[in-house]
This record gives sequence, C-alpha cells and structure tokens, in this order.
Amino acid sequence: MKKQKNSILLIYTGGTIGMITDPESGQLRPFDFRHLYDQIPELRKFSVRIDHHSFAKPLDSSNMRPEIWVQLAKLIEKNYDKYQGFVILHGSDTMAFTASALSFMLENLGKPVILTGSQLPIGTIRTDGKENLITSIEIAAMTGRDDKPLVREVCIYFEYRLYRGNRTHKFNSEHFRAFKSPNYPLLAEAGVHLNYNAPAFLPAPKKALKVHTRLEPSIAILKLFPGITPEVVDCILNAKGVKAVVLETFGSGNAQTDAWFVHALEKAIRRGLIVLNITQCSAGSVIQGRYETSSQLARIGVTGGGDMNIEAAVTKLMFLLGQTSDRKKIIAQLKVSLRGELTD
Repeated sequence: MKKQKNSILLIYTGGTIGMITDPESGQLRPFDFRHLYDQIPELRKFSVRIDHHSFAKPLDSSNMRPEIWVQLAKLIEKNYDKYQGFVILHGSDTMAFTASALSFMLENLGKPVILTGSQLPIGTIRTDGKENLITSIEIAAMTGRDDKPLVREVCIYFEYRLYRGNRTHKFNSEHFRAFKSPNYPLLAEAGVHLNYNAPAFLPAPKKALKVHTRLEPSIAILKLFPGITPEVVDCILNAKGVKAVVLETFGSGNAQTDAWFVHALEKAIRRGLIVLNITQCSAGSVIQGRYETSSQLARIGVTGGGDMNIEAAVTKLMFLLGQTSDRKKIIAQLKVSLRGELTD
C-alpha cells in the first residue's frame, strides 16, 4: 500500500462504542466496520481515507492485558509509514491504562495515536460515540504548518476534550464526561472550533520510532487505609514473584508511622523490591519529606512518584521492568518524565 497524506487506520479492540442493536433480537452485537460509512455518513465529508482493522474477537476492556498492548504496538509499528494517524476504539474502563502503556512502548512517536470510546453504543439514538469517533479522526488527520501531524503522542479523546493519555483517568461511569486529567492541561477542546493547546504538546521527536514490546507485569498495588493490618501489608510485599509495588499513600505521600509498617517496607526494599509512592488523591503530587509521615519513606528508600497517576505508575513500572533488571536505573527513570507522564 502506498503512503497517503490523509489516511487514518481505525483499530477496533472492542468496547461499547462498537456495539449496535440487533433489529431482530434487540440485543447488542459488534458492529461490522465494513459498513462504517453507512452507520456514520458524516465521515464521507472528510477528505480522509479511513481503513479499519478489527480484532477477530472484540475484547471487553475489563479483560485488557499486556499481551494486547503488545499486539497494538506491533500493529502500529507495522502500519506506521502507511498512515498519518491512528484511532483506537477501546472500552472506557481500562482505556487510561492502555493509553499510558502505549505511550511508553512507542518511543519517539511522531504521529497521533488517539484512543476513544463511548458510554452508549454507537447504534443508539443518544450515543456519544459518533462525536467521539468523528472528532478523533479529525484530530488524527490534522496537520500543522509544516504539513506534518499536529499531535504527536498517545491521547484520549472523550466528550469534546483531548487529553494526554498517560495523564488521564476515568472518574465517572455514568456521565458522558467520563475522564479527567487533573495534573495536566487539556491538549485540545472541541466546540464550534477545535482549539488546540499547542504549548502543552510533546515536542516533535528527533529520532525514528522505536517500539518496545517487553513488559513485565509482576507488580502489585498496596493501597493504604486506616487500620490496615501487618498481615495484609506482608502478604503484598512478600507476594511470590512481585518485583515492584505501587504504594498508594495519603495526601502528598504520607503514610502511618507505626514501627511494624516502616520495618516491613524497609525489609522489602533491602531485599530488592522497588516501592513507588503515589498519592491516592485524584490531583496533586507526592512530596516525600514535606511531613514527618512521609520523610520516613524517603529515608528507607521508597521512590517518590511525583504527580503520576496510578495508570501511569503501573504501566511505567511494567515498561521499565521489561527493559532492564538494573534496579538503580529503574528508580532513576521513575523520577524523570519519559513521555510527559509527570512534572519534572
């Protein structure tokens, strides 16, 4: 296939957006994307060629896993020179995890990879899917003054807003506005016009795309709560095969000061476990040492995660553990922004 200036590859993994109501049974069934223009005739007005690739078996996003992220990364790599951009249709529940994972896997990305979905099936009258899909395609096809793609990163588009993928999380299961990016500004907002926040974009890459396909999912999450017991903490810190733990703390990175708790963490870290401190708050940053209740964590070797959200923390650890076994190198890279996932 020859490279075309305005060509988009639409990738359907599964999710609500790709469902329509069967006229005979009344049940929801996957949409046949070969009839995309029949279902959404507005797309005919674009001077953009839209090719599609659908998973043989649509995947509910609750069943999303690292192997599928690898499959998506390889699909983008295979078609990278053929298309100007990529739009991935995905269930909303784990969309932020997939967007974060792909952001790390697609190093030096110079084209848009836009994930979108919907809260209602595309075949229903009040669906939010049509607007999400149409605008995602428009953004993916947009070029700048240099005739190159305007957006050059992995994003999520949902309900008139374009977010950096690894800064986004789903906060509402019922409203059309299902996502937020509390620690990073919007990349674009759709109204009468598409208004882009160009200063917030990642800079254009200076090197060729490099796709990483090794992920190590041997991590755990330890979410603190008042009254957590030594047995629960020990169970997670000593789980067989776990190489890293995301520690979800209070406020700006605070944790209880009980001697048993600090000792359990210190013992695990000395054993080689990586512990990454992420706040439970939906906005804000971990600042170890601001209070006495977090200075102890810094003292024993817990790594501060800054303003990373849980989706970025989980997928960044999977990515780094897949690239190297050098603990010091992993910890050093956790502290810096690789794909705009945290504020340096």
